[in-house]
Amino acid sequence: MKVDTAGVRQRPRVEGGREEEILDATVAVVAELGYDRLTMDAVATAAKASKATLYRRWTTKAELVVDAISRAKGCPMPEDVDTGSLRGDLISMSCGDGGFTDEMPMSVIAGLITALHRDADLQKAFRERFLAPRQEVTGKVFERAVERGEIAPGVDIELLSTTLPAVIVHHAYVLGVPPTDELILRVIDNVILPAARGSQAS
Repeated sequence: MKVDTAGVRQRPRVEGGREEEILDATVAVVAELGYDRLTMDAVATAAKASKATLYRRWTTKAELVVDAISRAKGCPMPEDVDTGSLRGDLISMSCGDGGFTDEMPMSVIAGLITALHRDADLQKAFRERFLAPRQEVTGKVFERAVERGEIAPGVDIELLSTTLPAVIVHHAYVLGVPPTDELILRVIDNVILPAARGSQAS
């Protein structure tokens, strides 16, 4: 999705490595307090920065939070891995740093869930800047699986590609079950791969 940036005000950068420190502090505060309770004061204190510094770069907490979760080290983008199999790719993306078993990204999502339902600006920015790049990486994984013949004709790839995160989010935030490698493997082996082969129609 191409975002029209015409007329968008260019925000001043924060000098040196301070911007990364502020972004990391923001991620930590979101994970601890959630979006609703997060304030610029709390971030400034955590980052040991002045509130004026924050406001020169980000005019609202929504801008700051979305920037933070999109770029900070605490929530890294999954790499576009190619292990040679759909199963291997999904395991590599979902387990470890930045995956579903990584405490920081999951804590950040938990801190945003309630606000995402009622804050349209936050929802739009989160979808475009956080979810979209990750969905693009996942899409490439499933495209390669199609090319390798691992996915049967007629399988709903768009639905299939969202199944793993949907199950993980349901377990984590509805059932209260923390994501584990074992759970991820169960979903991959018992749901995604059989569905990819078209086994549900047999």
